[in-house]
Amino acid sequence: MKAPTFKQRFQYWFDNYMSRGTPAMLLGLFVLSTLIIFLVAALVSFTNTAPEDTGFLQLAWMGLLRTLDSGTMGGDTGSPFFLFMMLVVTFGGVFVVSALIGIINNGLEDKMDELRKGRSQVLENNHTLILGWSPQIFTIISELVLANESRKSGAVIVVLADQDKVEMEDEINERVPDTKNTRVICRSGNPIDLTDLEIVSPHAARSIIILAEGDDPDTHIIKSVLAITNNPNRREQPYHVVTQIRDPKNVDVIKMLARKDVVQPILTNELIARVVAQTSRQSGLSIVYTELMNFGGDEIYFKEEPALHGKTYGETLSAYETSTLMGVRKADGTVAMNPGIDTRIEAGDHIFMIAEDDDKVVLAQSRPALDEGLIRANGKSAPAKPERALVLGWNRSGAIIIRELDNYVAKGSQVTIVSNIENLEEQIRLETGELKNQKVIVQDGDIRDRELLESLEATEYDHVIVLAYSHLEAQEADAITLVTLLHLRDIAEKDETPFSIISEMLDLRNRELAEAAKVDDFIVSEHLISLMMSQLSEHSELMGVFTDMFDPEGAEIYLKPISDYVVTGQPVNFYTVTEAARRRGETAIGYRIMSESRDAEKAYGVHTNPKKSAKATFTSEDKVIVIAEE
Repeated sequence: MKAPTFKQRFQYWFDNYMSRGTPAMLLGLFVLSTLIIFLVAALVSFTNTAPEDTGFLQLAWMGLLRTLDSGTMGGDTGSPFFLFMMLVVTFGGVFVVSALIGIINNGLEDKMDELRKGRSQVLENNHTLILGWSPQIFTIISELVLANESRKSGAVIVVLADQDKVEMEDEINERVPDTKNTRVICRSGNPIDLTDLEIVSPHAARSIIILAEGDDPDTHIIKSVLAITNNPNRREQPYHVVTQIRDPKNVDVIKMLARKDVVQPILTNELIARVVAQTSRQSGLSIVYTELMNFGGDEIYFKEEPALHGKTYGETLSAYETSTLMGVRKADGTVAMNPGIDTRIEAGDHIFMIAEDDDKVVLAQSRPALDEGLIRANGKSAPAKPERALVLGWNRSGAIIIRELDNYVAKGSQVTIVSNIENLEEQIRLETGELKNQKVIVQDGDIRDRELLESLEATEYDHVIVLAYSHLEAQEADAITLVTLLHLRDIAEKDETPFSIISEMLDLRNRELAEAAKVDDFIVSEHLISLMMSQLSEHSELMGVFTDMFDPEGAEIYLKPISDYVVTGQPVNFYTVTEAARRRGETAIGYRIMSESRDAEKAYGVHTNPKKSAKATFTSEDKVIVIAEE
């Protein structure tokens, strides 16, 4: 091999040196300037061509001034050689200053690029960390901003996602323009990369929210949980992680990874399926769930109340004026909504209730007399009749919805499914298994086809459920849903037979468009999951409440005719409504005014946690919201 020449060696050394970045270039420029100044000073001094009484150091100083300011040599006098040397220094200075400006400019540009990439360390403590990026993030940030309003020192939300930092910030500013006293910090990086994860200080976060991403979101979430809980730099204290899982089989994997930590996975498919199944039979139920899970109004609080120790749950239902009881968390951690009227409140037990704020959870000093004459006797409910349900569209929650409906409907019921998904009948048979109470009929077709909808005779069904096609893009899927809803509403207006229409939307922004179809209920699946994740990130103890709330076994939330509880058409306070429900073994938590059911500003008529002494006049159309066994 031929030996490299001196030129090649020098060029190789120079390239390596310059690749070290701005500091190395500034140092090289300083050394070059020093060499020029001292070399010129030495030559002038050696040739004795300097002005009289000018020493070496003075010559070096003169050279420095001419290097920094080329105009300085304008007043020079002396021998031609001296003037020539000063000119050399001046030209060298022009080169040095120009190079210096270029280096500084490039350094600033590099720094700006680095900041744009979002790779700088986040030095925060007690912040909420969000890993991943999806449309859910806007709802979560909005809810956390509301939750943090009461923090006097403010709060911080840190986002780490494999996205451009500036683009993330722009989208957040557009969708959540007012973050009040909450700062939102974005960083670019892969949440499952340990090096990237360290940028956002996960070990100092008070809670971590992991969003589902990619074609296989469960795998992504498992890796993200693993990167946190088994991090070599992990902290001693347990992490609080909230996330979502599609496949129930992966919950055991999450629990195995989180033996030292509090990791709360939400089973998204099952949750949405249960909400759809319950709401299809009770118009307005999804609004009740939304009211209970957002931070915009009343929230759920836990409190141990020594004054109530020894009393039964039934006796405590009217103990609060501005708060509404929901259930009890026993000392062993078990949570039960409406646990039973005779359940004793013991030391170590916590009651949980709906309240505007924790300082509103105060025992009532006095209460008005009950309107006994307005309480209706607890009559026998009519036996359940077989029901007919029509499901238009299909997604991964469909089979679970069918199974959930089977738990509620009477024997002999029927559900008809219309979709253009291939091999759907075989898929349903495998996923639903044997059903006890209902027969399933599958029909192929385009749910947007008006002729098809009319041939189905939708008005002959008790409930119509429109599911969003999850295999399509959100906007495309919602567009199909909107067209179908408009056809259904037009069909319904031409027929006097009442039937409920329940629709699932993927994008919350499309709900306003869908309101033109006057649908009885909307379930925005991602929005509901986002609300729950936000609540759990702030209050981990709510997991037990949500689990019990959506479990088909035990107590659930129902909207029942208020005329079954109190006399309508006369003013009645909510203490009386609460007592009427108590006598049935139920917990009343609010009511729905049906005349307001189309008014978004009035929460579609849903009033949770009303002031108990305030009177309201109900009609036979109105509903009471209760927690009951059935």
